[in-house]
Amino acid sequence: MKKSGFVEGTLIATLAIVIVKILGMLYVIPFYSIVGSNGGALYSYAYNIYLIFLGISSAGLPNAISKVISEYNTLQMIDAKERAYKNAIKIMSVISIIAFLILFILAEEIAMFIIGDLKGGNTALDIAFVIRCVSPAVLVIPYLSITKGYLQGHKYVSPSSTSQLIEQIVRIAVILIGSFVVLKVMHGELRIAIGISVMGALFGGIAAIIYLKRVVHKNKDKLVSNTIKKDNISNREITLKIIKYAIPFIIINIVTNIYTFTDQILVLRTLEYLNIDTKTVEFIASSISTWSPKICMIINAMAMGLTMSLIPTIVSSYTEKNFEEVSNKINQSISLVIFISLPLVLGLMILSVGVWRVFYGYNLVGAGILRFAVISALLANVYMVLSTIAQSLNKYKLVYAISLVGFALNALLDIPIMLLFNKLSLPAHLGSIAASVIGYIASILIGLISLHIKNRISFRTLFINLVKMIIPAMSMTVILILINHFITLDLHSVINSIILIAIDTIIGGIIYIGISYKIHLLNDIFGDELISKILKKLTLGKLK
Repeated sequence: MKKSGFVEGTLIATLAIVIVKILGMLYVIPFYSIVGSNGGALYSYAYNIYLIFLGISSAGLPNAISKVISEYNTLQMIDAKERAYKNAIKIMSVISIIAFLILFILAEEIAMFIIGDLKGGNTALDIAFVIRCVSPAVLVIPYLSITKGYLQGHKYVSPSSTSQLIEQIVRIAVILIGSFVVLKVMHGELRIAIGISVMGALFGGIAAIIYLKRVVHKNKDKLVSNTIKKDNISNREITLKIIKYAIPFIIINIVTNIYTFTDQILVLRTLEYLNIDTKTVEFIASSISTWSPKICMIINAMAMGLTMSLIPTIVSSYTEKNFEEVSNKINQSISLVIFISLPLVLGLMILSVGVWRVFYGYNLVGAGILRFAVISALLANVYMVLSTIAQSLNKYKLVYAISLVGFALNALLDIPIMLLFNKLSLPAHLGSIAASVIGYIASILIGLISLHIKNRISFRTLFINLVKMIIPAMSMTVILILINHFITLDLHSVINSIILIAIDTIIGGIIYIGISYKIHLLNDIFGDELISKILKKLTLGKLK
């Protein structure tokens, strides 16, 4: 097990997360065909509320412990570092037990809040049942997250990434096997199948914990010195530092999940008010909150991988007061996430009908949702990285500001924009995505302006990179639109959809990467050294 540099760590984490997210994307194809749109809606109700409670119980602690471990490790305070890990576990245990009890005991009340007066689809009792099934995962996943944060704080990215892969494989196996056996073999109830499916999170978490505990045990000598000098820092001081660092992370994670949950609730209420039938309402709400984001996972993977590597590297540079390095990392990280996300967003917008057909069947409403949701996903990536940067620099007020302003705008504008879209004869549900986009843009602008004014961080490099990105992005988009105009394939067919996706992906990737290399954009973002290494490996040393 070796430590990873910033860009290398980002690429390792991103590669693992991309694989995890691809698996997370692909499993929904057989799963959706097994459980149908009604089962898909039931799954989304339980999983979205679970993510909020998971955010409360664990989201802040792994990132906080990563930051604390990195800080103490940089200062060679080994004793304090180890006590911080143990204290984090104690804090997490208390919070996760409370979260579990609330979910389990108040499941029916939560279900009633979600479903409201909507009749003719899933019942409140069905929703309550699957919420109770997913609730034990809240006891397990936080502990897993703490251990990941411990390793990330030491800049060991690979084991954490591998554990995510193990967790996802086990989870998907439980989801697919469980739902198939209940519905297709035993011909059981839909709610039982979905209940087993959401329990996949529990079994996946247990498998990943077993793996990480073995890694920590085998590499104990690399993580902890044989001679630990007692640090002059009390447990109370360490605990307060963890809580101080955790609160912003918890807020940002909860706000991110509440974005989705709020959209789901408000879409349900507004479309019901507009007298749209229940099955269509549930399909649209679950598509916006769960099934479209499943496809967008490939876009979000970049930001998640970057965040894992970003925290310890920026904290180390900031602790050493290397402000030039901090500024460079900020510009590089935002450039990275946009550069990699942009072609995926444009590609999914162009191929939305075919992609939705492959995953969930031919549906123009779903494809329309995906076409606009990818814009929100791109902005969410920038927002996630920007908030992580602010947290790493101890800019807690800024974290609160960008989180709360973005959420408030989204919540306040959801219904008015949906009603406006309906008045303009546009699909009303797209108004909720527009509200999310406005919220993210406001958060990003506030964050960038604040860092520029208060921390004197120049975003000139970022601006230059963004201008350069227009050339490969527009070239790829125009050529793919022309190709799709002349290639007339019936996208009702899965095979035709896959063929078109493959053609566009290969051609689009070559155009985007090729032009980016020619205009030296790859070197500007990834660095000359890394690009040189990649070229040497690809050409067996012939091209430098």
